[in-house]
Amino acid sequence: MQQPSQVIKEYRITEKASDLQANKNQYTFEVFQQASRTDVANAVAKLFNVKVAKVNILNQKGKVVPSKTARGKFGRKANVKKAIVTLKEGSAITLI
Repeated sequence: MQQPSQVIKEYRITEKASDLQANKNQYTFEVFQQASRTDVANAVAKLFNVKVAKVNILNQKGKVVPSKTARGKFGRKANVKKAIVTLKEGSAITLI
């Protein structure tokens, strides 16, 4: 089993993530590329002392963007792996 610091990078604070948190008891995290569903579930349970019901994983490809310094050249933003964690009834995470 991996350490929670080797699985979870950061908590995602967006408009959609705050809506999921308020209405469906779901929390969004950015995780490392090698993390699996079970790794994420174990890390969240250990880090925040909550019970995890379900984990959904999203792999977002990085965008192709034009270079700001060289004309006609393109670069790519990094790929991102996200995890949406659903907690069991009665569990909650206080982040702030």
